[in-house]
Amino acid sequence: MSAHRIYVGSYTDAIYTLEFDPSLCGTDSPALRCVGKTHVGHHPSWIASHPSDGSLVFTGLEQTKGEIAVVKYGDSGEGEIVARAKSGGDHPCTLLVTEDELIIGNYSSGTLATLPISTAAPYVLTPQPWTLSLPFDTPGPNKTRQACSHPHQTIFNTIDTTERELLIPDLGADKVWRLRRGGGGRWAIHGRVQCEVGGGPRHVATYGTTMYTLLELASRLSVHAFPPSDTSPPQRSLSTLPSPLSSPRDMLAAEILLPQPNEVFSKPYIYVSNRNDPSLGGDTIAIFSLAAGETEPELVTQVRTGLKHLRGMSFGGDNDRWLVAGGAEGGGIKVFERTDGGKDLREVASLDAVLAARPTSFLWR
Repeated sequence: MSAHRIYVGSYTDAIYTLEFDPSLCGTDSPALRCVGKTHVGHHPSWIASHPSDGSLVFTGLEQTKGEIAVVKYGDSGEGEIVARAKSGGDHPCTLLVTEDELIIGNYSSGTLATLPISTAAPYVLTPQPWTLSLPFDTPGPNKTRQACSHPHQTIFNTIDTTERELLIPDLGADKVWRLRRGGGGRWAIHGRVQCEVGGGPRHVATYGTTMYTLLELASRLSVHAFPPSDTSPPQRSLSTLPSPLSSPRDMLAAEILLPQPNEVFSKPYIYVSNRNDPSLGGDTIAIFSLAAGETEPELVTQVRTGLKHLRGMSFGGDNDRWLVAGGAEGGGIKVFERTDGGKDLREVASLDAVLAARPTSFLWR
């Protein structure tokens, strides 16, 4: 097995570069090592690569008057900042990169922004992004988290690809916005999916004809047959948390992943990370089976990770065999192997938090 490179976004001022060598798992040599650190600025919490040039990595600096940094990587683990630009709002927390466009979600200002990009210098083709303010009517029940619009993810809908559609979970508005290209080629809202009040939609995943929404504030997995009408209630909603619940109860859902089935892992499973579990075993990854049907996810396993504040995780390697996850507030970074056809996980490698601090997102190369 060949070694894999993993980039790590963080709540520090740096993007870390890791090397994971599966052939060293179970030996005395470390299978997971930190081989580089690139200082980019305040809290590069989300990272994404260019679809046709993986050496270009984009990150948002999660700060007031947010910025975008473009990092160029070579063979070493150290990157070089080749461009910077404004993010079009405050605290950019999500990025989506296409061949010629960077799509940005600014959490605190409730704005979507876009920048034209290229794989050659100057990489960002204009210093001033185009912006769209997301609608917001009434504050939600959670007064500290739902006083305004909070876009938390920008992702393309894979259910219907006849016309490219952008999905934006809005934690503040309890909606998933649906956007398509409008006049002048700009993104425009054409619909919405209503989530349960106070749920706080954070991230979504799509499969077949179904959309799965992770509700951060309620720690629930919401299921919508797609395309729903604007007022369509979820077809099903179920808890992501382990039972019995640990005390005190301050847990939040964070990430949802649904890797496509393949020749090794032929059945679809949904993987959800839960944060802030006070248990000594750390936060859990909840695994849901779709054996009963797309709209009938069933919880099959809760995997204790030993991580604290498990915010980000990502699949990689051949057939998405490996899952990397990190504890932003403790436990370091760990790599798990999918077992039992994907319905369970086994820890195979780890890296101390001192070597790659406060991890929040991951990118496999």
